[in-house]
Amino acid sequence: MFKKVLISDDLDCINQGVLAVLHSLGIENITEVVYCDDAFLKVERAILDKAPFDLLITDLSYAPDHREQTFTSGDELIAALKSKYPELPIIAYSVEDRLQRVRSLVQDHKLNAYVCKGRKGLEQLNTAITEVFNDENYLSPQVENALSKKTTPLIADYDISLMEQLAKGSSQKEISDYFRDQNIQPNSLSSIEKRVGKLCVHFKAKNAIHLVAMVKDLGLI
Repeated sequence: MFKKVLISDDLDCINQGVLAVLHSLGIENITEVVYCDDAFLKVERAILDKAPFDLLITDLSYAPDHREQTFTSGDELIAALKSKYPELPIIAYSVEDRLQRVRSLVQDHKLNAYVCKGRKGLEQLNTAITEVFNDENYLSPQVENALSKKTTPLIADYDISLMEQLAKGSSQKEISDYFRDQNIQPNSLSSIEKRVGKLCVHFKAKNAIHLVAMVKDLGLI
């Protein structure tokens, strides 16, 4: 079993549950941090000291505060660590259950396991730790369809951003202005209109409202 584990989560109450799971597995060498930047630095320091962590368990969402951060989310932390230290096993432990987000972490950044916080979250985390230790991947039942092309059609991050803006009630003109402000391309009104039309055809949606409802049901936004 893993010997040295790093936990990154900004909620103490969550950490207590994770600690209990680790202790039940006989893991006692545990370090806790509440910022993604600290997690990254801890991993780097441990490697320099030739005493690397065997496993990182991280949340994805971190509440902003007075401290400026290089990594503002667990997603960014995972991407950076997996790029630099691909051999480091990482488990995401999050309330987020959007399939698109899970799929991106697993496929693009080689995340080892994704566990959803909830009633059975700690039980699933226990299973995930054991599976990852045995060089297996693990997804909570809530998101196990994340890698299924049948249930989650492959669409770009641009499309996700577009549909998230539609879900907020933004008009296509407002989305065009927002994309221009955020330097997201393409951002012309005609491009937005054409893309919404293509997405409606792709998902067999009757209109933009129906499109938003469908992608929410699929867990894409």
